[in-house]
Amino acid sequence: MSIVKLPGLQMLIEEISKSHNLPRTSVQEALREALFKGYERFRRSKHNESFPDDYFSNFRLELDIEEEGFRVLALKMVTENVENTDHQIALVDVREFNEDVELDNEVLVDVTPEQKDFGRMAAIQTKQVLQQKLRDQQRSIIQEEFKELEGAVLTAKVLRFEGKSIIMTLQSAYGRPEVEAELPFHEQISSDNYRANASFKVYLKKVRDGSQRGPQLVVSRADAGLVVYLFANEVPELEEGVVRIVAIAREANPTNPNISARTKIAVDTLERDVDPVGSCIGARGSRIQAVVNELKGEKIDVIRWSPDPGTYIANALSPAQIDLVKLINPEERQSIVVVPDNHLSLAIGKEGQNVRLAARLTGWKIDIKRKSQYVDEESE
Repeated sequence: MSIVKLPGLQMLIEEISKSHNLPRTSVQEALREALFKGYERFRRSKHNESFPDDYFSNFRLELDIEEEGFRVLALKMVTENVENTDHQIALVDVREFNEDVELDNEVLVDVTPEQKDFGRMAAIQTKQVLQQKLRDQQRSIIQEEFKELEGAVLTAKVLRFEGKSIIMTLQSAYGRPEVEAELPFHEQISSDNYRANASFKVYLKKVRDGSQRGPQLVVSRADAGLVVYLFANEVPELEEGVVRIVAIAREANPTNPNISARTKIAVDTLERDVDPVGSCIGARGSRIQAVVNELKGEKIDVIRWSPDPGTYIANALSPAQIDLVKLINPEERQSIVVVPDNHLSLAIGKEGQNVRLAARLTGWKIDIKRKSQYVDEESE
């Protein structure tokens, strides 16, 4: 069989493998596909013909690493009369090298072009295609490696700024180079100082399809999943399953810059001698403080979950004092909460943040009334 020589092929594969941190097999496949595209372009330009897209589907290109080159083979149908030399071969011609072949059999035929015709053109035509194939290989590996990590928390470093988005790097596994991830504006928190090379814990929110432009990984600092992870990292009882997080509501980016970010988290336990809230707060607040520090001062309320909606709603409105919770429409989950007159603003929170988070945490609509107002309405 003839061969188109590619001097230095082994060294080229080794260099690309190291520079792109790809397996040699991936580099070889990318190079094979690129050379095949080069062969197609060579044929089209040489014959100045407009072949159909699938015209070369019966062709294949083989790399010969030992010989440092490649050859092209075509699967052709054996016929009496040849109408298309790319897809058919005459029986009389096949019998010259294979006497056992019959009509309508298919045979592989060496159609490798002459070195002088194709060698230089191959290098020119395949360079651009090879770069794209290598990028495709890298994106495919990222897709495979990080897809199973969606919902996990990783450490990321600020690399650069693109508009309102921040491009960060995540450490890839298997010794590969760092992988770029996008932290969109709406996934950032205003209390962070995003300076170059600063490190943050981020929540891997999505792995985009490899065909899309830009970083495939989308990370978040605003997702509630980040808070869950941080608590699990600080509270052994959560890791052991003694304490569980039942619900969480987070407002990481209030529309009013004068309002602080805030999270409410409901916890529970089946162990009689375990205080789930105390476990999350820790001795002298050490555990919750570690979470607050990571979130740059975000306010966090840890409350006890209860199967009783009234008790759960009252707990969720912490730190306000609650006099009465009335479930006026359980089917539509509507409630009225009565608070001391001097606790109304505390229960509602600045611009309604406290009651808004409590409603999201419990899944109930909450209408808060002063005690004096409620008494007057009831006496009418």
